Amino acid sequence: MARVLRYVVALFALALIVQSPAVRAGEPVDLLLVLAADVSRSVDEAKFHVQREGYAAAIAHPRVLDAIATGPHRRIAVCYVEWSGADSQKVVIDWTVIGDPAAARRFGDQLIEIPRPFADRTSISAAIDFAAQLFDRAPYTSNRRIIDVSGDGNNNAGRSVAEARDDAVARGITINGLVILTENPPLGMSEHTNPPGGLETYYRDSVIGGPTAFVIVAENFNAFDTAIIRKMVAEIAKLSDPQQAMRKP
Repeated sequence: MARVLRYVVALFALALIVQSPAVRAGEPVDLLLVLAADVSRSVDEAKFHVQREGYAAAIAHPRVLDAIATGPHRRIAVCYVEWSGADSQKVVIDWTVIGDPAAARRFGDQLIEIPRPFADRTSISAAIDFAAQLFDRAPYTSNRRIIDVSGDGNNNAGRSVAEARDDAVARGITINGLVILTENPPLGMSEHTNPPGGLETYYRDSVIGGPTAFVIVAENFNAFDTAIIRKMVAEIAKLSDPQQAMRKP
């Protein structure tokens, strides 16, 4: 009798697993996108809120939603990460499917409400390493995997950013960059936010990678919202030339 009871219980547990949302593991989407946002010390509270609000607005922007609708599955999966020093990375919003305005608004509303996790040094390399691991546990599948790194300074903590980039690219991951220029850097941070040759050149040489990788520049944090819309449209729509997405939204 006990053996029969255990068998019935096991079948019941299996039925619950099959019926749970976790069974959707492997559901196809058109893109797996990690949005990795810099929240290091050079990003003050005002800039932090501009960045958060920019991402929240961009994900629900009509041009972004139109780009999503062009894919065969008409949906993408997004994971939002904030990062700072070598040991400071956090998943703020885990993998979420965006395929309609309602889902996009929910994502944006949730993003606005979550408090800032930390403010440390700037380890782009650790951010890339952290983001690359997230694809392994994504409950969705796509042959397109992109890490979207936004930042306002160069790598000053952790291992070589070029090594982290190369390791991710070797796994078939594309890394794109959104460079946020700083007109008046805080005291002692001028070489960090404005490295030799400029931050855009630094990102091109050391951060981005993959056959379709590109950099888009926001002239300052006030231009961030427009830049992220253009960047996401280019990524989602697989534009061969990102300049095609540079028309004013």
